[in-house]
Amino acid sequence: MLIGFKHSDESSRDSALQALIVTGAGGLALLGGLVMLAIAADSWQISEIIQRAGLIAEHALAIPALVLIAIGAFTKSAQAPFHFWLPNAMSAPTPVSAYLHSATMVKAGVFLLARLHPALGDLWLWTPLLVTVGGVTMVGAAWQALRETDLKAVLAYSTISALGTLVFLIGLGHPSAIKAAVTFLFAHALYKGALFMVAGTVDHETGTRDMRRLGGLRRAMPLSALAAGLAAISMAGLPPTLGYLGKETLFAATLDADGWAALLTAAAVITAILSFVVSGMVSLGPFSGSSPSSTEQVHEGHFSMWVPPVLLGVVGLVVGLASQWIGVETIGAASNAIAGSSIKTKLELWPGFGTVLALSVTAIIAGAGAYVIRDRLAQIPLSLGSGGAGVFQMLNQGLLSGSVNLTNRIQNGQMSRYISIVIIFAATLIFTAMFVKEAWRWPDETLSIRPYEVLVSVGVLLAAGMAAVTRSRLRSIAALGASGYGVATLFVIYGAPDLAMTQILVETLTVLLLVSVFRFLPFQAGSDQRRRKKRNVIVAIAGGAAVSAAALSAVAVTPQNSISNFFRAASKPEAQGSNVVNTILVDFRAIDTLGEIAVLAAAAIGVIALLRLKRRGGTNA
Repeated sequence: MLIGFKHSDESSRDSALQALIVTGAGGLALLGGLVMLAIAADSWQISEIIQRAGLIAEHALAIPALVLIAIGAFTKSAQAPFHFWLPNAMSAPTPVSAYLHSATMVKAGVFLLARLHPALGDLWLWTPLLVTVGGVTMVGAAWQALRETDLKAVLAYSTISALGTLVFLIGLGHPSAIKAAVTFLFAHALYKGALFMVAGTVDHETGTRDMRRLGGLRRAMPLSALAAGLAAISMAGLPPTLGYLGKETLFAATLDADGWAALLTAAAVITAILSFVVSGMVSLGPFSGSSPSSTEQVHEGHFSMWVPPVLLGVVGLVVGLASQWIGVETIGAASNAIAGSSIKTKLELWPGFGTVLALSVTAIIAGAGAYVIRDRLAQIPLSLGSGGAGVFQMLNQGLLSGSVNLTNRIQNGQMSRYISIVIIFAATLIFTAMFVKEAWRWPDETLSIRPYEVLVSVGVLLAAGMAAVTRSRLRSIAALGASGYGVATLFVIYGAPDLAMTQILVETLTVLLLVSVFRFLPFQAGSDQRRRKKRNVIVAIAGGAAVSAAALSAVAVTPQNSISNFFRAASKPEAQGSNVVNTILVDFRAIDTLGEIAVLAAAAIGVIALLRLKRRGGTNA
């Protein structure tokens, strides 16, 4: 609803639908994975699941659970190839983008992976899956941000890159990687929230987010420029901000990796360089240079628009300066929760000369150089692309067209088609269940049949056959009624007069209803009618065979505990009735009987309404 806030805009509606379907489908995968995980751990409590990592690792469902949980997390946190929904979601109002899409909601998948790291981190697939997906997303999205021209799109792809960085670090899983993930998450929430709100202010004041049409806003919007500068310094990884510490811990985490340390470190450095360029694009681009004529009348926004981003930028700076004192209480506590044990999380702005510092300086210098030639870099034909957007569109269109075709075939307005589908489905379900459960039974004992029972049964069969073969609708209806009355007679013979009365009432109402309706319907003949009759024969045989098989199997099974004894014993003292059938209907199953009465009443009202219909001017009134 927030993404589709501008509901009159078709692109907003499409973006909202896309986000709903992608994250919703991932949520279904996540649900399946969590159920499997609970089965493997024999517990639904996360605290207990974390403590049973060894039990989970030995279970056959461990890897399937991990794959499904990862899919859910990847869709929620916009990891490649599911990243395409997040840039489109930027059609939402900027406060939504700042709060939900950059700082909180899209972090849900990352949070879940971090929370389950103690339980799943020892599985062989954990590290290669998360490091590969996170690493590709981290580098690819940072490069894609460099090539965008819409201010919010640039920030959206840089958000995807940050999310990939977090997944990448959680996949590494060792203590310094967990420390880096928490530090980077905290830093990103502060600077990206500020930059999104600045982007919203610029869009509100200038009426555009196209960076090619923006420039020189620092004079008209100095406070917004200050907020963007503070946030961009942290995003670029310059000291003494919290973003600088996030970058330093990222480099340290890749250097501490057990394998492929050089490749992982190179990916981290490339991402840091590209993030430096993007930070310059969103902070210097709109506010430096000369002012286009379209922005000459621009002025600073209301204080409520510049105070929040300035505050977030200042907090990012203050937390960086005070990280040595507050790091243990914030980042340390979160890191310990993810690791499942106490780890060293001391943050230092100056840890001394070393490889990490050299990599940081390299990233800054290379980032400054890349910013100068950013236009030429953007022309390089490399792109993260839309990922699975094409597949999504194909599947979505296929689903819609397939639904239309299926609906046209099934929902064709013919009651006979609907009834046939219901009967075939029920028969298939019955036969499948009996086959899987090996429930085929034949009664061991057969009851002795008296001559008049045979006579009534033959009459029921003859009436049913008459209804099936006659060409007259009225004769068919009369035959169906006769068949129903014959069944009611059997009820009387076997001591169920109340059930027989209900059967007679239903048959009477059915006959009246059918006679009232069918006399207005045209007679259908020809090849279509003959084909329909052949189909009806098959459907009837299948339905009758399924019900007969289920009935015979039910009769063949002798229940261990009969409920009849309870009703006989409780009928008089509890229901104050000697007729057990009456007490069951009126007292023990009163709500069920009330529903049956409501159905009969509705049928009676329908019959009365139909009987009062009159033809007027050749149409049915």
